[in-house]
Amino acid sequence: MDRADTVVQIDGLVKHYGKVEAVRGIDIKVARGEVFGFLGPNGSGKSTTIRCLLGLLRPTAGTIGAFGLDATRDGVAMRRRLTYVPGELRLPDRLTGMELATSFGHLRGGFDPARRDQLAERLRLDLRRHLRDLSTGNRRKVALLLAFLFDAELIVLDEPTNGLDPLMQREFLAMVREARAAGATVFLSSHVMSEVQRAADRVAILRAGKVVAQGTVAELRGRARQRIEVWFEDDPPEAELKALPGVVDPVIDDHRFTATLSGSIQPLLALLASHRVGSMLVEEPDLEEAFLDLYDGESV
Repeated sequence: MDRADTVVQIDGLVKHYGKVEAVRGIDIKVARGEVFGFLGPNGSGKSTTIRCLLGLLRPTAGTIGAFGLDATRDGVAMRRRLTYVPGELRLPDRLTGMELATSFGHLRGGFDPARRDQLAERLRLDLRRHLRDLSTGNRRKVALLLAFLFDAELIVLDEPTNGLDPLMQREFLAMVREARAAGATVFLSSHVMSEVQRAADRVAILRAGKVVAQGTVAELRGRARQRIEVWFEDDPPEAELKALPGVVDPVIDDHRFTATLSGSIQPLLALLASHRVGSMLVEEPDLEEAFLDLYDGESV
């Protein structure tokens, strides 16, 4: 990835809280115009990394920043070019949604009122109500409206759909796609696999503060185990099937072969090409299965 095309750059990021190492040497580059998914369970280091990116925490070691700027040294200049939705919202209860949007507009040099009203309508949000009277989901909608209201170069989202119903989650994904089409870069931290799978171009998966996998959604899905079922017109080549690399729990029942396959499917396809096959079923893995495979049975 060319440096000029890199928006977010993280090199060897380490962050300690006392003796606890929350982040353990993260390396990530996010390209301009990309939706980058940042996955991991609670406590894996996602929010700590984001706070370092925003300059809210100082790294113990390594570097982190955006637009060629250092988050610790150039945090103010960097934050002018991005918007952020935190995982834990703290909104001023005494203001209405309209007043909060106006206040943010003053700080960022204005906004298009028509766009504000359009976003409020899409999110089914009444901006005349005081924030103290809003539900958790509606407060989250206010934060999303502010994130997408301005023409930010980078949109940082930490668990952005907490408290949203499925209809609003779908609207959120549409807003992410529109922002990317307009040239924005989106850094999306979430534990909702389906959300990231539908939105992201590339993904990094964290485990105990370390990146354990990184790549396109298709690449990570390709690492997941997939269930296969093959019906042979003749007797199955039992010995050859069981000797295939990555075959787990093979079962042969008459002319039917079933197994779980870890890794490339190409050796299986090459073997089947020399036999008479009646039908074949391969269950396509999703991102959640890839995620669980990375966590299942692994030590920290």
